[in-house]
Amino acid sequence: MDNFINIALPKGRLGDKVYAALKQAGYPCEALEDPGRKLIFENPEAGVRYFWVKPSDVAIYVERGAADLGVAGKDILLEYAPDVYELLDLGLGKCRMAVAAPKGFRDDTRRTLKVATKFPHIAGSYYTSLGRDIDIIKLNGSIEIAPILGLSDVIVDIVETGSTLRENNLEVVETVVPISARLIANTAQFKFKNQKILAIRNSLAKILG
Repeated sequence: MDNFINIALPKGRLGDKVYAALKQAGYPCEALEDPGRKLIFENPEAGVRYFWVKPSDVAIYVERGAADLGVAGKDILLEYAPDVYELLDLGLGKCRMAVAAPKGFRDDTRRTLKVATKFPHIAGSYYTSLGRDIDIIKLNGSIEIAPILGLSDVIVDIVETGSTLRENNLEVVETVVPISARLIANTAQFKFKNQKILAIRNSLAKILG
């Protein structure tokens, strides 16, 4: 295992874009391009081993040392605060974490604000910074319905195009933080495989810069 740099890629469009950049940067893996049902792919010549994982699990694989490098959204890093090094903003998967509410909503600061979200830590930190008293309602599915049914006043969620919000008569009222994909590294392996890891990081920076 020590001869390879083990890289966790998020399944889906983002992972495809990241691999395309890595291939361009000099770290191709032909087996990955025709994967079948395999999940782990190696290129001994390039010294890399790739594997596909669920996007929300990438940081866990990296933090626990199963992967030396990985690509995770800034939302995951902010919400779960894994013990990893953030090496590079890849500038891919750009979106934003935002507060959305029914059109025409006005916040009555005399009462507790009900906030539905999949990201309770991010939402809590944001409103704490504003000194706003809130009641966080943790949901896992589509949260746009929460204010429509009166479960919450607002939602805090990832917004890309905003089309889902518009279809549900919601609008963005505040941007919490911009989100994009980040290259992350295991803290221990960063020391042991420093040169190889930095070579990948610097090659990606040139490609995506």
